[in-house]
Amino acid sequence: MATAAIALLLAAAGAKSVALLLVGLAGLAVTAAAVWWALTHHGLLRVLAAVLAAVVPLAVLLYYAAVDLLWAALSALALWAVAMVTARAALSTDVPPEVPRDHRTPPPESPFLIMNPRSGGGKVGRFHLAERARALGAEVAVLDPAHPQDVAELARRAVAEGADLLGVAGGDGTQALVAGVAAEHDVPFMVISAGTRNHFAMDLGLDRSDPSTCLDALTDGVELHIDLGFVSDRVFVNNASFGVYAQVVQSPAYRDDKARTILQELPELLTHQSGPRLTVRAAHVLVDAPQAVLVSNNPYQAGDAVGLGRRAQLDSGALGVLGVNVDSAAQAVDLLRGRHARGLTALTADEVVVDADAPEIPVGVDGEALMLRTPVTCRIAPGSLRVRVPRGRPGVPRAKPPRDWRALRRLAFARRTGAGAG
Repeated sequence: MATAAIALLLAAAGAKSVALLLVGLAGLAVTAAAVWWALTHHGLLRVLAAVLAAVVPLAVLLYYAAVDLLWAALSALALWAVAMVTARAALSTDVPPEVPRDHRTPPPESPFLIMNPRSGGGKVGRFHLAERARALGAEVAVLDPAHPQDVAELARRAVAEGADLLGVAGGDGTQALVAGVAAEHDVPFMVISAGTRNHFAMDLGLDRSDPSTCLDALTDGVELHIDLGFVSDRVFVNNASFGVYAQVVQSPAYRDDKARTILQELPELLTHQSGPRLTVRAAHVLVDAPQAVLVSNNPYQAGDAVGLGRRAQLDSGALGVLGVNVDSAAQAVDLLRGRHARGLTALTADEVVVDADAPEIPVGVDGEALMLRTPVTCRIAPGSLRVRVPRGRPGVPRAKPPRDWRALRRLAFARRTGAGAG
């Protein structure tokens, strides 16, 4: 299909085909450069670059229309889209996602749940989680936003008073704090998907659209034994981030307006004008001066270059490590290729050491902002957390395979060679 897209333009344009292809490629290059300028500059230059990134593709299409080849260009784009879909299908496998083994255990007798009423835009109140949990026999502590509390200490006190399960309805940062206490005292932990993104709940196969279904674990649940990550002495259930993202998280404006804060901070961070110089040692590999580092509790699925998707499993006993170094528009675009991108280091390890030319560095731990002394050591504790989940949970969706055009070319040429040989 990709070949057909190019062939269509060549056939439709005839002698003009080379010039038309060059116009299209030039438009793509200028658009990529404009996007890079928009990301790495402030003020008027950013605005002009954003306008250029929007106008150039439109100008290319208008040019094709002026020479009566708009239909060919749009048809070629459609064929290219079909090529991407068929490539994904060709490279996919029927191997189901790895899931931790279920352990049948009796329901808790004295569950203790902590609920943050502000999480997820007020999901605790909207889904009547506290009332439903109390009706199922749980003791519920609803946090008071006006008076911040130490949720880890609250959980420890509950265990000392006889709680045999700890649970959280809140964001992943709060989940991690209480999960650490549950692992420390070897009591089951329960996740209620009342946060905004609920990445941990997603990887556990929980229903993120209706957090009240997570309460079914109190009466009809099973246990999963999964890993926990540690950065210094702090637990993380998802990831610890260094460099670009960690510095963005440190901004006081981040919680109120994440998108605006990221756009405001990106120019200095992407162009190495801000922040300490990092070095990362993991699995006998040294990564020097990355702009961003993500250390995850189990690696993210193949093709996820920025750690925003799913983890294939939570009990592999290994940390995932992603190091990113982007110095140009070409490298930024290249990140879309996933694990094969230039400037991207992807590996696994049981220990990661992040050092810097500064006595302490910003670290984002499950989205929470910390400052930690260097060097910072990340490690994994295999099977240390017992998570109680509903027996009838939706489960983890099958991961979409990444598009690997190199593998697809090898597959296509191998088949063509085999056909010719016969």
